[in-house]
Amino acid sequence: MIDVQPPVEDEKTMTALDFYGIDAIGLQAKEEILPGRLIVLEGTDGVGRSTQLQLLRPWLESSGYAVVDSELTRSELAGNGLKEAKEGNTLGPITMNLFYAADFIDRFENQILPALRAGFVVLTDRYIYSLMARALVRGADASWLRSIYGLALKPDITFYLRIGLEDLVPRVLQGHGFDYWESGMDMRLGNDLFESFVRYQKLMLDEYDKMALEYHFQVIDASQPVETIVAQLKRKIFPLLPHG
Repeated sequence: MIDVQPPVEDEKTMTALDFYGIDAIGLQAKEEILPGRLIVLEGTDGVGRSTQLQLLRPWLESSGYAVVDSELTRSELAGNGLKEAKEGNTLGPITMNLFYAADFIDRFENQILPALRAGFVVLTDRYIYSLMARALVRGADASWLRSIYGLALKPDITFYLRIGLEDLVPRVLQGHGFDYWESGMDMRLGNDLFESFVRYQKLMLDEYDKMALEYHFQVIDASQPVETIVAQLKRKIFPLLPHG
C-alpha cells in the first residue's frame, strides 16, 4: 500500500504554468502560483476511466488531499445545452465542436483553475485530447483546433487507458450498449450501430495513439484487471503529490 502524506505548501512542487498555446487567462503575467495538481484520464468510451477515478478519489482523500473532479458536459454555461442538442441526433460537427469548446473553457476557468489555486487535486475525466480527437475524425482543421484549445494548461500527468477493439467491443456490449455519438452514427460510417461503432472507434484509437506520442501520455493497458490498473496509476501519481 502506498503511504501518502498530507500536502504542504512547497513552491518547488507547484504545478508549472505551461500552456499549449497562449496564456489567455493571464496567469503568467500575474505570476500566479497553482499549488494544486491536474491529473487527466483519457481514453475512448467504455475503457474504464470512470471506474478508475472512483477508486482514485477516496485514496487521495483518505490520505489528506482535497479532490475535485471534472468531466465533459458539466459546465454551467454549456453543459445542459450540449446534452439537449445531442438528444436529437441532429447536431452538426461544427456546432458540436463549438459546444464542446465552450463547455471546456467554462469548466477550465470556473472549475479547474479555482481548484488548482486552492491546492486541490483535480481529477479530469477526459481533457482537450478527446475533444480534439472527436473533431479531427469529423474533418475539423487541426490548426483551428490548436488555436481553440491552446489556452489549456498542460496537466501534471495524462494517463491514456488504451484498449484494442477486440477487447473494447465486448465491454460495451456487456455494459451500456452502443451510443449514437460514440458509434459515430452522425458520420454514416455503417449501416447499423455495431458496424459504425467499430469503424468510428478505430478512427478514434488512431488519433489517441498519435496524441500519445505528441503529448507524452502515460499509456496504461486497459485490458488488465481493474485492481492492477489502479495500482499502476497510484504509483505514477504518488511522486507528483506534495509531501510533508
